Amino acid sequence: MLSRFKESLLATWKLLLSLRKRNWKLRDYPVLVRRQNITLDPEQTSPRCKPCGYVAYVVNWHLVGGGDTRQEAMQELAANFERAAADRSREGTQLPRPGTKVPIQFAPQDRVNAHGALVDDFVHRVLGFDGAWISDESSLWDFHCNESNESLQAKIREVYGMDVSDIESGNLVQILDRIATGHPAGGRRSKPQ
Repeated sequence: MLSRFKESLLATWKLLLSLRKRNWKLRDYPVLVRRQNITLDPEQTSPRCKPCGYVAYVVNWHLVGGGDTRQEAMQELAANFERAAADRSREGTQLPRPGTKVPIQFAPQDRVNAHGALVDDFVHRVLGFDGAWISDESSLWDFHCNESNESLQAKIREVYGMDVSDIESGNLVQILDRIATGHPAGGRRSKPQ
């Protein structure tokens, strides 16, 4: 309860201060850093998915950074802030006013939705889930903590007879496009087993 009050008070203070200027930097936003109390079995956790000791975040805006130290978490948050500012500048939109609530924006699903039942089949047979939310920007990397996509690429070869190892990004739309058309497009078609 005290934590929410602290966040609300900080957000209100930064909102009031933001009225004095138009070009905001990260220091103008309500930022908090918290220590994470997560313990995982190191033998079951890949370095790629290792939990962070600290998380830094902008209150009311789903912008975060993580690291083993407070400084690392703040550095990652600063890098993510700069990316968000650059993205908004490209789109011709302003950064949200410090302290205001910023709604979560989901990536579009237009291209994924064009694949209909193939998406459900792929999620079940390749990813091993009963269901999953997938956007046009989702990738194989979002569904595992391994150092490479090899195990899922092998599963795609086994299930659909399609080699997608040349799609380095692991973008699911590109993979679904290839499966749906049945054309290797740089990959090799292998015989389903």
